[in-house]
Amino acid sequence: MIHLVARRIDPDQREHVVEWLRTVDGPRREEALASLETEGIRHETAMILEGIDGPVIVYAMESDDVERARTIADDSPRPIDGEHRAVMRAADAGAADADILLDLRPA
Repeated sequence: MIHLVARRIDPDQREHVVEWLRTVDGPRREEALASLETEGIRHETAMILEGIDGPVIVYAMESDDVERARTIADDSPRPIDGEHRAVMRAADAGAADADILLDLRPA
């Protein structure tokens, strides 16, 4: 199942978030992939949209059990997971107004 998350980010933290995600997808990619495997995430992607009220980060994650994955990530002692939590919490400016308008899955 695909799970979407949309969060506003503090405009002052935008570049820090971008740098961090480029690091995760670059020199620390193998570490990040190992973490995703432990969490049961098959695919994760993120993008930043520029909104009227500031930037919004949109995450898409594919997992059979996103709540389990979130619990594992929140409790993870891995350095990359701790750093990710710190960066994202520092940048978080609350939930973005968003509605899922289409969710199709063949039976």
